[in-house]
Amino acid sequence: MIEKKMEKIACVASRSPRAQKGLEALAAACPLVPVAEADVIIALGGDGFLLSTVHEQVDTGLPIYGMNRGTIGFLLNEFHVDGLLERLNSAQSQTLNPLLMTATNVAGQRFTALAFNEVALLRYSQQSANIRVLINGKERLDNLVCDGIMVATPAGSTAYNLSARGPIIPLGSNVLALTPVSPFRPRRWNGALLPHSVTVEFEILNPKRRPVSASADSFEVREVAHITVAEDHSRPARILFDPDHSLEERIFSEQFVN
Repeated sequence: MIEKKMEKIACVASRSPRAQKGLEALAAACPLVPVAEADVIIALGGDGFLLSTVHEQVDTGLPIYGMNRGTIGFLLNEFHVDGLLERLNSAQSQTLNPLLMTATNVAGQRFTALAFNEVALLRYSQQSANIRVLINGKERLDNLVCDGIMVATPAGSTAYNLSARGPIIPLGSNVLALTPVSPFRPRRWNGALLPHSVTVEFEILNPKRRPVSASADSFEVREVAHITVAEDHSRPARILFDPDHSLEERIFSEQFVN
């Protein structure tokens, strides 16, 4: 439960007609304030828009309550404006600690970015990627031949990670998923579950002949040579969910979908 009573609401919406209509309905039902004056931010759109809102607003420290005006809405609550303050103040808060990606490209340039879903490496030529994998400085795979590999958070385990046949991770399990994309060698390696405290390193072998991109959610770096990934506890995000529609329950239920 959220301790501080929320009364001042800010709202952001995607450009889709559904989201803009929702914004109009919300503004007509209750007064809205700028983010700088708010106790909570409502995000209207789809899962992608909520994720971009989390990135944009993480430094405000404000909780974010998403309402679905998109398609799937895995991270979102149902949209309706009746009893909104009561819903906000009875919502459950889920803290998400992002991954910090540090990527160095072949020119020696260094980039950092946060990922609340996953850090993913992907080849973008006809050549397969050759990647050396180290965990806490110890080599675990000397040469993973693949289309790519990712480190996924529990919240992101039902996204790209799941489509790559990675495991669904319950919240609070304090593990990350290390999941390959179309691995060729070693043939029987299907990934690993890692303690959330580890530092993962990827070294791209022959990065000019076998170019690889690295992305932290929507932020992408091309022609990478070296990448480190570690959980960052200094910039957590707080996402709000209706009690009967919690993220933990959705992740649990996703494992029993026919």
